[in-house]
Amino acid sequence: MAPSKTVVITVPTLILSVSGAVIFIFFLMSSLSYSPPPCSCPTVQTSRQQQQQKQISATAEDIQWVKSQIEVNGLHMQDNVLRKGINPRTRAQQLQDLIQYKGISHYEEEEEAAKNHTSLPCPNELLVEEHHSNYGEPWAGGRDVFEFLAESSKITPESRVLEIGCGTLRVGLHFIDYLIPEHFHCLERDELSLMAAFRYELPAHGLLQKRPLIVKGEDMVFERFGSGFDYDLIYASAVFLHMPDKLVWVGLERLVGRLKPLDGRIFVSHNVKFCSRLGGDECSKRLKSLGLEYMGKHTHDSLLFNHYEIWFEFRRFKA
Repeated sequence: MAPSKTVVITVPTLILSVSGAVIFIFFLMSSLSYSPPPCSCPTVQTSRQQQQQKQISATAEDIQWVKSQIEVNGLHMQDNVLRKGINPRTRAQQLQDLIQYKGISHYEEEEEAAKNHTSLPCPNELLVEEHHSNYGEPWAGGRDVFEFLAESSKITPESRVLEIGCGTLRVGLHFIDYLIPEHFHCLERDELSLMAAFRYELPAHGLLQKRPLIVKGEDMVFERFGSGFDYDLIYASAVFLHMPDKLVWVGLERLVGRLKPLDGRIFVSHNVKFCSRLGGDECSKRLKSLGLEYMGKHTHDSLLFNHYEIWFEFRRFKA
């Protein structure tokens, strides 16, 4: 019978084997018990909360800051006259320059200078912002209206807003910038105002990607705005003044079903003679029959010039 073979394990080898096993078990247990640290990445909810807290109006501290900057730089208002590096031009002079030189070109080659290199050619009258003088008050007043309406109606960037008669977007630009894409809607009848909105204001302010739904139309027809949602804010700035009372009531009847119940708001500026002309209690009765409730009269001041506007607030009191 063949002799049996004996396996001899030396002490150093045994120690190395045991050490390796211990190390393997240690790493195995560590991997099983490891839990990743909590993620500090912003969540969708956090992002929405930050959007909802976005400041709208200037605070007293903001105003004090800008005053201090003017003071610390020793600034005083000056006449806008010809001076080194600055050649003041009126809108009429700017328009003439654009017409005479076919745009302001700096191409050295005459052939290149004669070409139009812009992707979205804008009419000269819009480039010199003649439409900014269409309102009988400074263009900056649009920001005042936006701040008042946005804060009074407590909108957030995800709210939906409809303006009746947005004109050249003096107010609408600020809503479009504040709201998420496609959430600003407008019905406007004036074609030149619409051209100014599409051809100048939206591209000049980098707002084309916001895709506002601006519709040419009149007679208070809203079918093209779609369905399946409610507006958080509907407003008309100095628009109902120029409409027959009957048409205003037709519009309100069509709009009330598109307004969010209780929280949604309709704001009308200047006066509500379309209602008061009914006499007696007829105004309240007519509103109630539509499901609307008068919430009160408000005024707001301008930040930059001596002016205030009057607004009348309504809400939909039933679903």
